[in-house]
Amino acid sequence: MIIALSRQRIASIDAFRGLTILVMVFVNQLAGVSGVPQWARHMKADADAMSFVDVVFPAFLFIVGMSIPFALAQRQARGDDGTALQRHVLARSLGLILIGLFMVNAEDGFNPARMPFNIGWWSLGLYACVFLVWGVYGRAEAGGINTWRAVGALGLLVLCCTYRGGPDGKAWMTHQWWGILGLIGWSYLISASVYLAGRARIGVLLAAAAACVGTYALCHAFPAAAYPDWSDLTDCGGLVCETSLTLLGVATSLVFFARPGEIAPLRRFGQAALLALACVIVGAWLRPAYTISKIYASPTWCLYSAAICIALFAALYAVVDLRGHARWTRWLAPVAAQPLVAYLIPFVVVGLEDAFGTPLPDVLNHGPLGVGFCVVFALFVLGATSLITRTVRLQL
Repeated sequence: MIIALSRQRIASIDAFRGLTILVMVFVNQLAGVSGVPQWARHMKADADAMSFVDVVFPAFLFIVGMSIPFALAQRQARGDDGTALQRHVLARSLGLILIGLFMVNAEDGFNPARMPFNIGWWSLGLYACVFLVWGVYGRAEAGGINTWRAVGALGLLVLCCTYRGGPDGKAWMTHQWWGILGLIGWSYLISASVYLAGRARIGVLLAAAAACVGTYALCHAFPAAAYPDWSDLTDCGGLVCETSLTLLGVATSLVFFARPGEIAPLRRFGQAALLALACVIVGAWLRPAYTISKIYASPTWCLYSAAICIALFAALYAVVDLRGHARWTRWLAPVAAQPLVAYLIPFVVVGLEDAFGTPLPDVLNHGPLGVGFCVVFALFVLGATSLITRTVRLQL
């Protein structure tokens, strides 16, 4: 056993995950609505400021980290040893990175004139393959599952070969950036590997988070524009810095739930408050050198976001788990249990729009009506996730 954890289901973790994915769907849709105040949008790269929208992706990275100890403990309880656990981490990470790579290339970089078919159909093919490769359908026999996976893997290969990018249509898919899922995949790989190698020691996790910030500083000191031969390395500073959010999520999970019965709840809240305060202090110390910027994935943005996430989770845990007010969280269960399905649904909708050439009415992209539609769309994703996951779940 890596470390003893609370064996009961932590409703506040599910609630945090569900709320985060729904808000993510809402703000992603809101990005296309005009007439929305700046505090409801991502701040500009050099603004040295952050809005609530700029905390949504960090919250997802953070909750990925909080879930790592419990997910790995479950696999260990089923008999996985250290090698099997690391193999699982690697497979899951590569899956997320691969899907992220395909999704990024579906959004940009393709040459519509040279593509053999509309990018909307290409995208829909991608999502169908994702469900074939990583889907779990009821009580399907293992042989059937393997057949579906083989068909899905072949489909991904076909999509890769039919992709045409660049001005001349001769370029292959490229990692222009890794995409949201790719960034999550890299962060998960690093954080889960550190957790396993460090035997769940909080000090090791915090040291790794500090190393992530140090990596950002090193990459910032050698920018890609000045050192083009090293651009692949120096461009990764933001990605590594974002991993600090996942590592801090793991540390927070251990603060609250490691060694149940040995530490009083009030002391756990005190330790969490100290961790959040340390994030704020270090972020403020770094701010003169690195402004708050979600676009640049700066250390100040990461650390301030981590502090906010720690505070939000502590409040949820106090209300939902300690005081027993968990009933209201049940409506979040579908997206909390299957966040990847919920995340992909809006992209499937966009793929359908592109494939059939039927964009949403323009009136839904402006002002209060547009904002209201974003709320309705987020609720639609909640309902659609509930219906879809009765038949198929994504195991990734």
